[in-house]
Amino acid sequence: MEQTSVLHSPTLESVIMVEETIQKYSQECGKYQLWKKLPKKMMYQTFQTILDYLETSGKILIDKEGCIVWTYNPKMIRKLLSQGVKLR
Repeated sequence: MEQTSVLHSPTLESVIMVEETIQKYSQECGKYQLWKKLPKKMMYQTFQTILDYLETSGKILIDKEGCIVWTYNPKMIRKLLSQGVKLR
């Protein structure tokens, strides 16, 4: 995640709202279009901060065209762990 000065830190409610919107529109649109589809208004800088966090934590990927893809799958993780997959 790039170190920049953040004017406003995102709330948990904002992070969850962005996550739900990305899940709904995964692979359909880029950053700006996704920001416009949020159910509540949010500063674009705050939105960027949330995207940086989600990308760093491995929940999303942004492809070469700028399309945002939701990658986090807890059901699959639980299934793999129950089958004996060993983690470092």
